[in-house]
Amino acid sequence: MVAAVAARRVIPLRPAGAGRAAELKAQGYERRTTVAEPRLTELVETYRALGYDVEVIEHVSEGDACGACFETDGRLVYGDIWTRRRAGAAPDDGLF
Repeated sequence: MVAAVAARRVIPLRPAGAGRAAELKAQGYERRTTVAEPRLTELVETYRALGYDVEVIEHVSEGDACGACFETDGRLVYGDIWTRRRAGAAPDDGLF
């Protein structure tokens, strides 16, 4: 018996770069969460299906924040998910 494994799409991470978060805020985006694959791809696809524009940037620990949760041996790469309501999308129903 051969096990079938579905190929998963992986969201590419954009480098955070200096000021990228400020640029996204200025464009109306809100930071939603920080997560690694495979949940990263699942959340991005869900936000897009709900009518959001989505940007994902590489997570960078800020200031004196602990950051221990994001320290890995390189197998996991965390991304910050930023969203904004897509122009022309149906209004938010208030549940989220």
